[in-house]
Amino acid sequence: MRAASPAAAAVGGALRGGGERGSGGGGPRMESSDLGGRQQGPIWHRKPGPAARRGVIVNIIHSVKGYHSKTIRFLNVAFDSSGDSLLAGDHQGNIYVFDLNGNRFNLVQRTMQACTALAFNLRRKTEFLVALADYSIKCFDIETKELVSWMRGHDSSVSSISVHGSGRYAITTSTDTAQLWDLDTFQRKRKLNVRQSVGIQKVFFLPLSNTILSCFKDNSVFAWEFDTLRCKYQLPTPVEGSVLLYKVFAVTRDGRIFVAGGKSNHLHLWCLESKQLIRIIQMPAKVRAVRHLEFLPDSFDGGSNQVLGVLSQDNIMRFINIETCKLLFDIGSHEEGISTAAISPNGRYIASVMENGSLNLYSVQALTQEGNKPPPPMFKAVEDSSKCTSEANTLTMRVTSGRSEWPWKSKGSKIQTRLLKLQVNTSLENKENELPGGLNKKRLRALLKGFGEYPAKYRMFVWRSLLQLPENHLAFSSLIDKGTHSAFVNIQNEYPIKSMKLLRVLQRTLSALAHWSAIFAETPYIPLLAFPFVKLFQNNQLICFEVVATVVVNFCQHWFEYFPNPPVNVLSMLENVLAHHDKELLQHLITYSVTSQVYAWPLLETLFSEVLTREEWLKVFDNIFSNHPSYFLMIVVAYIICSRAPLLHCNQTADFEYFFHHRNNLDINVVIKEAYHLMEATPPDIHPQNMLDDFIPLTKGQYPVFNKYPKFIVDYQTREWERIRQDEIEYLRERQLAHELEAKAQEWKAEDEAWYRKQELLREAEEQKRKMLLEEEEKLVEQRQRLAAVKREMKVKELQFLDASRRRFLKYQQDQRQMELKRLDDEIARKVSMREQETAATVQDVEVRRMEVESQRQLFEQHLIKDQEAVTQEMKEEVDARRRKVDLEDHLVQRLMEIDREEKQKAQIVAEENLAKAEQKCIDTDWRLQVLHELRRDDQDRERRYEEIAKLLHDNRVKEAELLKAMREAEEKKWEEVTQKKAQLEEEQKAAAAADEYRKWFLEDKMNDALEMAEKLQSEDGYFERLRDLKARRTERGIELQQVPRSGNVCLNDLSASESSSHMSLDRRREELACQKRELMAEVRRLRQKLTSRARTRYPPTHFPATKWTT
Repeated sequence: MRAASPAAAAVGGALRGGGERGSGGGGPRMESSDLGGRQQGPIWHRKPGPAARRGVIVNIIHSVKGYHSKTIRFLNVAFDSSGDSLLAGDHQGNIYVFDLNGNRFNLVQRTMQACTALAFNLRRKTEFLVALADYSIKCFDIETKELVSWMRGHDSSVSSISVHGSGRYAITTSTDTAQLWDLDTFQRKRKLNVRQSVGIQKVFFLPLSNTILSCFKDNSVFAWEFDTLRCKYQLPTPVEGSVLLYKVFAVTRDGRIFVAGGKSNHLHLWCLESKQLIRIIQMPAKVRAVRHLEFLPDSFDGGSNQVLGVLSQDNIMRFINIETCKLLFDIGSHEEGISTAAISPNGRYIASVMENGSLNLYSVQALTQEGNKPPPPMFKAVEDSSKCTSEANTLTMRVTSGRSEWPWKSKGSKIQTRLLKLQVNTSLENKENELPGGLNKKRLRALLKGFGEYPAKYRMFVWRSLLQLPENHLAFSSLIDKGTHSAFVNIQNEYPIKSMKLLRVLQRTLSALAHWSAIFAETPYIPLLAFPFVKLFQNNQLICFEVVATVVVNFCQHWFEYFPNPPVNVLSMLENVLAHHDKELLQHLITYSVTSQVYAWPLLETLFSEVLTREEWLKVFDNIFSNHPSYFLMIVVAYIICSRAPLLHCNQTADFEYFFHHRNNLDINVVIKEAYHLMEATPPDIHPQNMLDDFIPLTKGQYPVFNKYPKFIVDYQTREWERIRQDEIEYLRERQLAHELEAKAQEWKAEDEAWYRKQELLREAEEQKRKMLLEEEEKLVEQRQRLAAVKREMKVKELQFLDASRRRFLKYQQDQRQMELKRLDDEIARKVSMREQETAATVQDVEVRRMEVESQRQLFEQHLIKDQEAVTQEMKEEVDARRRKVDLEDHLVQRLMEIDREEKQKAQIVAEENLAKAEQKCIDTDWRLQVLHELRRDDQDRERRYEEIAKLLHDNRVKEAELLKAMREAEEKKWEEVTQKKAQLEEEQKAAAAADEYRKWFLEDKMNDALEMAEKLQSEDGYFERLRDLKARRTERGIELQQVPRSGNVCLNDLSASESSSHMSLDRRREELACQKRELMAEVRRLRQKLTSRARTRYPPTHFPATKWTT
């Protein structure tokens, strides 16, 4: 079982390494685990491999640390049916479950006394049986950790527990008796008693069968039928003069081989099928006695186990092959001896209790790989062998031979002694309150008053103590042995209970009550009264019966005096109490004709089970069992008084009946408190306590006689029922006989009709066969004729088929050739299309390259135009500056020549215009010539580049490189020209600046001379002639000065002319490029036509000559 809380695994310390126990310092390490005070945790930290020392997986010890540290000894071990979980019990009654797959252990129970035997292969996988030192057997649940059942009956220590293969039955064996238990009801079915002088060694089930084998101390072995307990056979006396007394036994899984051993080194092998002794195996001389025998399961031997484990007096367990008589391996040693051992049903593990009290877990796989040396050979000697059989998955009987340990405490479990056992007070005043189990009734009432109910965990134990149950096993067994009472044979028809187990327990309990007293067989409400207790104690029928009997004897007093009517006297007591405490409610009930049989009797006959929940019912009966029997009647009155509000609103009998047969919204604590109030406030003259006897428990040994009922009525009813039952049986017998006669007559009639019908069918069949023969002969003739015609048709069809196949073959050849031609045409078309696609791709590439060149050219022209515009703008700014300078100089000259400007202005302007036009013509002509030369050179360069592009189409990258190179060269040339022109412009600007300085100085000098001369001519003659000459010279100089700005104007005109000429040249180049494009497309078309014609000449079409098919 896997532990519930992983965190608790760390409490109490980690596992101890345990040290190395092998010989020498380098031996394999054996894992050791100390359980300590932990209740759960891991078994090992690291599971050892096959190299573990002598196959030991883990060594488990249970030590207690304190002022006196000690180790608690393990006594018994048992595996479950799967072999993956191990149950172990120690000397102090601690029961541990070890989950070998999940590597977890869990403390599932503390019994507080030593265990003498264990069984863990029950039908309910979570339950196990443990035999204790007080001679009792208990069943616990490993999940809930609660007591399931407690079985008593042995008078000495239980040495073994054998479980049936179905897990439903168990046999417990002690030295004086063996008892068969039903594990569904936990009741004893049979008991085997023997003479004291003989004694029982062991009684157990044979595997996979319904046979019980009993072995006695006088070497007699009997086999019994499980169902009938009839003796099947007895094994004969072994060998005359044999001194071997059987002590230990083992059986193979198939139940064929039976092995017995004792205080000798001989083993007797019996065949249970032939009932003969087939072999005697002699163990080595060091083996003087055999203490334990168990077969090692093997999944490949079909249940006929071959490997037997023999535990001898030297505490070494040897495993031998019973067929080859070879020693396979052994476990244990003189230093680390084995006390007892158990082998898992799957054959994987061996659990052994060591002499030092620890628990060793062995791996069978590691043991079979290790091998041991053989002992010296003897009579049919055991030989050594390094080989062994493999593991198995089979169910074997595990027998534990642990020592009997006297209990520390004679009665009670740990729960009882620790939590509920009170200190003994022997004073006379408390003897009345003393209860069995060490409880005190006065203190229990104080506990009940404080908490309102008993603890759920201890309620059953408290009830058993309060009711002082005698637990008369023999008396109850005698009642059960009488079988099912006739009154309750068909109880399932009246009370359809889903749970078959609950139904059987109810049936047995009611039958036991009916056998105890005849009144209970005639009482109709006894199932309703007993059912709550049956459901509560369904796992212990003895306790259930005695609780019901105690309740009937004490809490149902005077109920049966008016049988078969309800107890009118008891109902009158209730009505008197109700009238005293609530007259209004009683008057309301009387008004609507509601008697006590409606409002009180349903609560009494069902013991409140219809109107209360499980928890409320348990709480109520905690108080009922703890008080005088009259408290039960007070609870009924309290329930009615506490329900007065809804009852006062009822005005129909059906509503009252419904109310007292269904659950209601009522606080049960208030009802209990009201009942106590009624117990105290009720006057003595009407108090039920004065009319009812005190509590009297059932007598021990035998149950008391119950005859408080009108015996003549019951006897009369019993006689009437018996008479009716006999009449019914007679009627059923006669009806069965009539049915049998009728059925026999019908059978005879059916047989006659069947014989005649069979004869008629035979005659019809004969006539039909005759007709069928004639029809078959006619059909045979017709078939022969049809067969001849079919043969002829087949021959003709065969010839037609040959002709058609030949034609089909010729057509197939023609289709093949046509398909070949079509395939060639498709291949040619595919290649032509591929060539066209390649050509189109090439043309597209050329077009893209051309577009790229065109875009680059346009971009270059755009950059040139921008540069020209920038230069033109600069020239315009310089010309404007020079114009401003000339205007300033002209203004000075005009002031100088103001006198004679009017007379010679027209002639001077005409002369200047003519001279400017002539010079403009000359400059325009020179500039145009220069531009034409430049454009011609540019056109030549472009034509050369275009020719190179047309010739080198296949190498686009080379053409691009050359184009970039040419553009870089042109760019360098242009930049060189720009640099030269800039240098020339700077020189001219310097010369112009020098000339301006000179003219400025000259004009100022001449201005001074003119002024001086004007002053002189005012006095001298010839003034006007000299002034005219001066003016003429000044005009000539002014014309020279005006040449510079006019030259600037000429340059601007030339630039505009060159710009227009460049636009004309660009348009012309576009037309030339379009023409080249058309020529290139025409060349591509010619190339495609040439490729197509070449393909046709290379793959000429195939022509087939005309053929004619002949037959």
